[in-house]
Amino acid sequence: MRILVTGGAGFVGSNVCRSLKAAIPEAELTALDNLKRRGSEFTLPLLKDAGVAFLHGDIRSPDDIAEAGGFDLLLECSAEPSVQAGYGGSPAYLLHTNLTGTINCLEAARRSKAGVIFLSSSRIYPVAPLCGLPLAEEGARLDIPAEASGTGWSRAGIAEDFPLAGVRTLYGATKLCSEHLLTEYAATYGLNCVIDRCGVLAGPWQMGKVDQGFITYWVARHLFGGELRYTGFGGQGLQVRDVLHIADLIELLLYQIENLEALSGQTFNAGGGHEVSVSLRELTALCRERSGREIAIGSKPETGAYDIPYYVTDNARVTAATGWAPKRSFAELLGEIFDWFEGNRSLLQPLYGRETR
Repeated sequence: MRILVTGGAGFVGSNVCRSLKAAIPEAELTALDNLKRRGSEFTLPLLKDAGVAFLHGDIRSPDDIAEAGGFDLLLECSAEPSVQAGYGGSPAYLLHTNLTGTINCLEAARRSKAGVIFLSSSRIYPVAPLCGLPLAEEGARLDIPAEASGTGWSRAGIAEDFPLAGVRTLYGATKLCSEHLLTEYAATYGLNCVIDRCGVLAGPWQMGKVDQGFITYWVARHLFGGELRYTGFGGQGLQVRDVLHIADLIELLLYQIENLEALSGQTFNAGGGHEVSVSLRELTALCRERSGREIAIGSKPETGAYDIPYYVTDNARVTAATGWAPKRSFAELLGEIFDWFEGNRSLLQPLYGRETR
């Protein structure tokens, strides 16, 4: 099997490449990446050691993708992932990467008659309905009351039938448009495809920033110093996200690769779920406990157009279809991230010694 992983030097892509090569040693894996994200160059030795070929290229260029040659499976992990992209500036890179890039990838898949697994985002769900959920303050977090429910939402989280009408950020729009393009390509050209709408992903080798990868960003600040701030919804840090360990995602992808034809055409929400969720205030307490260091937390009460107070994934559909469910707790995930930082301090401290925004 020949597998092309776009965004293959990024956090998700590089972990996927190395894990797939270990699980399917006979597969020929190629990681294609433009290395735009700072820190992605650190993964190149890891890819080489794992036996994964690296191709320096950009999905905005069809010629770069063509250099990878034919393939049997495309894992589309590339994206400009920031929900803040385009606010206060040009959206050109976002649009060209997440839309034009998707078209170029699908064209390559069509030519190769390849299967496609597309990593989408929970951000395809619109902001206003998520902000309108009947959230209640429970300790150091917001949550949906146990008895409350509506179309596509409940205490278990957000399901795939959550209403899609409304504004969702430019980033979210590009991911939803890409989903529609993939669905049309699959129907028109007979491609097997699966879409995974991922929530927050985290784990070692994620180069976190304020707007993407906030778990590692929070850990880095507690270890190396720097400012942190609760932003939006009164600036109290009560907003909640569920978090999926990258290893749990990879286990799902392995199942989907082995059963791609049977699962083809389906879209799944995939996240940590209610049991693996955390508020910013809870995260701060856990980081203080592990690091033994207390960082002053600033407050910006104003809520941005892209901010949401709560997102937890309802995994019921993907569990029913595949038997998959997250195995790793948030405590286990956070411990691994701290261990990674502490074991690679000389490599990472220069990166986080200055503001990463």
